[in-house]
Amino acid sequence: MSRVSAPRKIFMLFILVGCFILLLTIMLALTAGSVRLSLGKVLQILTNLLPWSNPEAPIDAIEQKILLDLRLPRIILAMIIGATLSIAGVIFQSLFRNPMADPSVIGTSSGAALGATLAIAAGFDFRIMNISSVPLAAFAGAVSVTLLVYNLARTGNRLPMAFMLLAGIAVSTFLSSIISLIMILRRTEMYNILSWLMGGFALRRWSDVVMVLPYIVIGILITVMFSRELNLMLLGEERARQLGLNSNRLQKIMVLSASLLVAGAVSISGVIGFVGLLVPHMARLVVGPDHKYLLPASALAGGTFLLISDTISRTVLAPLELPVGIVTSLCGAPFFIYLLRKNKRASETFK
Repeated sequence: MSRVSAPRKIFMLFILVGCFILLLTIMLALTAGSVRLSLGKVLQILTNLLPWSNPEAPIDAIEQKILLDLRLPRIILAMIIGATLSIAGVIFQSLFRNPMADPSVIGTSSGAALGATLAIAAGFDFRIMNISSVPLAAFAGAVSVTLLVYNLARTGNRLPMAFMLLAGIAVSTFLSSIISLIMILRRTEMYNILSWLMGGFALRRWSDVVMVLPYIVIGILITVMFSRELNLMLLGEERARQLGLNSNRLQKIMVLSASLLVAGAVSISGVIGFVGLLVPHMARLVVGPDHKYLLPASALAGGTFLLISDTISRTVLAPLELPVGIVTSLCGAPFFIYLLRKNKRASETFK
C-alpha cells in the first residue's frame, strides 16, 4: 500500500475541517438575519424544491422568498467571490513572490470602483439580460484599467513585475482621486457610492450569480492549468528560465487570469479588501507553497471567510447592515501590519 505524503495528509485534513466549518457557516447564514428562520423550516423549504418531494405542511410564501430569493443567492455569491479573490491573491503573491501582494496591486479593483462610481453618479439605470448597469460599468472599468496598466508596464515582449506594480499603484492613486472628486460633485449620490466602494452583497440576485460565473470559471481553469508553472516561479524568475519556463508568457497569462477573476468579482461585490491578502497567506502557512494544494485550500478558506464576514455584517446590527468590506478590513488591517513588522524584523536580521 502506498504511503500518503505529509503535505497531502495536511491538505486532506485542511479540506475536511474546512468543509465542516463551511457547512456550519452555511446553516447559520440561512437561518440568521433580521427575519430568523428555524433550521427545520429551512430544510423544509429546500426539500420541497426536490422534484420527488411531497409537501405536507404549508410553507409561508414570505419566508420562502426570503430564503430562496435573498439569502441563498447571497450565500452562494459570498462563497464564490471569497474563493475568487483568494485565488487571485495566490496568483499575485506567486508572481511578485511577496506575501503582501493582493488583487488590488494592478489597479483592477480601482478600475471597477471608478466604473461603478460613474454609473451611480450619472444615474444610469438600465438592464441587459436582467443585469443592472452598475455591475456592467464596474466590469468594463476593471477590464479597461487592467489593459491600461498592462500596456504601461509592458517593455517590448516582456512584462517586468516591478513595472506592473508601480504602474498599478500610480493608476490606482489617480483613479482614487477621480472617485473622490466625483463624490464631492455629486453629494446626493455619496451614500450609494460609499456603500458600493465598501463592498457587500445586499440585494444581489440569481442574475448576478449567472453574470459572474463564466468569468470566474474561465479564470480558475486557466490558473489550475498553470499551477505547475507557478510552482517554478517560486524558485525565482532566473532559475525558472533555466528549467525551461517561459516566464514572460506565464506572467502575461496569469495577469490576464487574475484580472478576469478580480474584474468579475468586484463588478458584483464592490471593493472588498484584504481577502486576497489574508487568506492565501494563512493557507500557505498550513498546506505549504505547492499550488496543487494551495489553490483549492485558498478557495475553500476564502469562500468560508467571506461568508462568515457577510453573515456578521448583516446580523450584528440587524436590521441595519454593515458593508462587508468593513468586517474584512477589521480582520485584514491588523494582519497586514503584522506582516509589515515581520518583514521588517527579517530584513534587519540579515543586514
